[in-house]
Amino acid sequence: MLREVIVKIGLEIIVTQKRVTVKALLNNSLVIGLEFMRKQVFKLKKIEKLIYVRNVDGIFNKERSIEITVEVNIFIKNIEKE
Repeated sequence: MLREVIVKIGLEIIVTQKRVTVKALLNNSLVIGLEFMRKQVFKLKKIEKLIYVRNVDGIFNKERSIEITVEVNIFIKNIEKE
């Protein structure tokens, strides 16, 4: 049985120290949408070699590869029950 664990985390943009609270799927990586990064004015860095992502069925998703990275500080401000 697959289960999703979603947590609230804070992202701090290193250059501006602006903080944003987001909901994130807890897994072994953090992938952020490009439009969200642009809207929040993250400093984008293009990487030399693309990182290919696998779909749930294990097949590589070559159309949706990772091309850009950002540096952020991740923090947990408060843990609240909802």
